[in-house]
Amino acid sequence: MKILAFDTSNKTLTVSVMDKNNLLGEITTNVNKNHSVTLMPAIADLMEKVALTPQDIDRIVVAQGPGSYTGLRIGVTTAKTLADTLHCELVGVSSLALLAANCRNYSGVIVPLFDARRNNVYTGLYKWHKNELQNIKADTHIALTDLVQQLADESDILFVGEDTAKFLDQINEMLPQAKINHIPHWQLPSGAVLAELGSKKEPVANIHAFLPLYLKRVEAEEKWIAAHQDWTGDENYVEKI
Repeated sequence: MKILAFDTSNKTLTVSVMDKNNLLGEITTNVNKNHSVTLMPAIADLMEKVALTPQDIDRIVVAQGPGSYTGLRIGVTTAKTLADTLHCELVGVSSLALLAANCRNYSGVIVPLFDARRNNVYTGLYKWHKNELQNIKADTHIALTDLVQQLADESDILFVGEDTAKFLDQINEMLPQAKINHIPHWQLPSGAVLAELGSKKEPVANIHAFLPLYLKRVEAEEKWIAAHQDWTGDENYVEKI
């Protein structure tokens, strides 16, 4: 099975092509550029380098979120369009699981972390068991102080992800037992790891119903709901306005 995998959910852009368990190629950049401009050229460049055509692809794997709203929309929309056009399978993988999966040699609790602004984070708790990554606490949007309280009794914790640096002082003060990852390539999503995770999941049943995992409403939506107390939540926000 030939897999095309890509992640645009945050600053890093990573694209890979895998054939069964063999990585054919990967492109990863960690500069703050517009993924809407760079994603398709990166895919085309990589496909040319590994001598494959779009019709050779059996499965599309995309980082489904959480992360940047714009980045997620770009990645998910591209993945859906390609899967539908090429009549191939589509699989979504948690962007947080993708970071946690880098830490394959760590035996304790892995805490991947993205900055969600205003001292909030996107995170989940993961652990490796018998060479399988397990999600032991679901991905969520949470205040950092609440996360720290939940981890207070854990003795073997590893925080991973570039955004951890933004909260380093608070983590060190409130969770002195926690470890902070300093291995550079573990801090970033890997297209190869994404393809591997996606190869083990069942494809979505309905490509058109596939959506990003935002975990939090956009700020404009939250403000609109606050101003419309009669809204019951049983209608789509966009359709309502």
